[in-house]
Amino acid sequence: MAMNRREALKTVGGACSAVALSRLARAQAAKFEANRSSLHAYRIPEWYRDAKFGIWAHWGPQSAIEYGDWYARLMYQQGTPQYLYHTETYGHPSKVGYKDLVNDWKAAKWDPDHLMSLYKKAGAKYFVSMGVHHDNFDLWDSKHTRWNSVNMGPKRDVVGIWQKAAEKQGLRFGVSEHLWISYKWWSVAHGADKSGPLTGVSYDGIDAKNFDLYHDADSARFGDKLDWNDDGIPDAWKKHYVDRITDLIDKYHPDLLYTDGHLPFEDYGLKVVSHLYNVSAQLHGGMTEAVYTSKEETDCAVGTCVQDHERGVSDGIAKNPWQTDTCIGQWHYNRGQKYKSAKKVIDLLTDIVSKNGNLLLNFPLPNSGELDYEEMAVLEGITAWMAVNSEGIYGSRPWKIYGEGPSTKAKIEAGNFNEDKQKDLTAEDVRFTTKNSTVYAFVMGWPGKTAVVNALGLASDQAPGTIRNLELLGAKGDVKWKQDETALRVEMPAEKISDIGITLKIAMA
Repeated sequence: MAMNRREALKTVGGACSAVALSRLARAQAAKFEANRSSLHAYRIPEWYRDAKFGIWAHWGPQSAIEYGDWYARLMYQQGTPQYLYHTETYGHPSKVGYKDLVNDWKAAKWDPDHLMSLYKKAGAKYFVSMGVHHDNFDLWDSKHTRWNSVNMGPKRDVVGIWQKAAEKQGLRFGVSEHLWISYKWWSVAHGADKSGPLTGVSYDGIDAKNFDLYHDADSARFGDKLDWNDDGIPDAWKKHYVDRITDLIDKYHPDLLYTDGHLPFEDYGLKVVSHLYNVSAQLHGGMTEAVYTSKEETDCAVGTCVQDHERGVSDGIAKNPWQTDTCIGQWHYNRGQKYKSAKKVIDLLTDIVSKNGNLLLNFPLPNSGELDYEEMAVLEGITAWMAVNSEGIYGSRPWKIYGEGPSTKAKIEAGNFNEDKQKDLTAEDVRFTTKNSTVYAFVMGWPGKTAVVNALGLASDQAPGTIRNLELLGAKGDVKWKQDETALRVEMPAEKISDIGITLKIAMA
């Protein structure tokens, strides 16, 4: 029976202790039910809105091969680079399958505490471990499958170890699940070559004793093209999916659960999300602190979740907080990969934050679990910029407009896989955030002698008001500035502060 506040206080003799109020909050907390209507009441927690920047380790058995994304699926598709590499390096997939490679993942130089200290120094406020990829291999001590990282590969609880390292650094902890589509994703392992000397010879997925990894999905049923939807996936797999992800939630109580795609399987998926939120409320005095992400806009239109854009950005200031997930290279480690520069990452971060979003950035780890030299250079560049400029990132909210400059003229449609359509930012481009009466103007390059911000002119359409004080973050001493009808103009010091971009901290009257 529901307890009102007066009854609760009477029960504890009118005491207003912290313990009594905590019990009252739990008694009055709304318990989410596994339906859309109930989840509409969900609200995104403030910690997430303030955090802005997270780092992700998209790392698992496929990283052991160091041959890029979706190796486990593409090695079963004749003619792909992965198939050719696999047959030349390991043998034909009828004889040597993915099941035979998972133990090659050794994590021999993995030092999670050291990596987490680097990520915190770089400015990450949350860290995400991959929990399970489409390959159906759990990165924790899973009670529902033998295919997990405690039984095989590194023989360690990867999720649990990452979590402890994040907690030591004071970072919020999340996990990603890519499991729901696995049933269809793995159907190619049940196929065979369509030409050549081994035409028609079945791959190892056809063997029933391997179905707990590859499933029992007939390749002829789904074909080589992956349809990214729930069609054709049996209820037995949906129930198993719920069991696996519930186990993950119950063991690690993540602050964030990332699903690679839409909220899957309707009633089954809603059961997962409501459970995540209810577990979080039990741990936080009745308040749900957890975040669930979906890539489907309609899932997150009202409460429910945070919309995630894979390698994509919003076209303007979004009504609801959102997230970009992207990578400096490929999702799984790929030898010889050319990475995004630190400049590109900061361009993305400032653009995303100015539009009410967060950035979740993957640094793909190789088999060893140790960042390579080029990745370290990117991380160090991010670290150096954030050390000076992150004040305008954390805890900020969008200003009246997200930015100005040439990059704002080319309109892009919000969604996934559009980040490359965004023009590279230069000193002519500005992004804005705000905290209370302070506006931060990020000038996205070194402006030379003078930085010009048109939107802060007294007569601009934004009607910014009068500037009371201005600082150039990272500058030694004061800088000269002038606000007139047309623009704000700031004289730059002789010594260049950054090639990536600078931040003007502006106190408004």
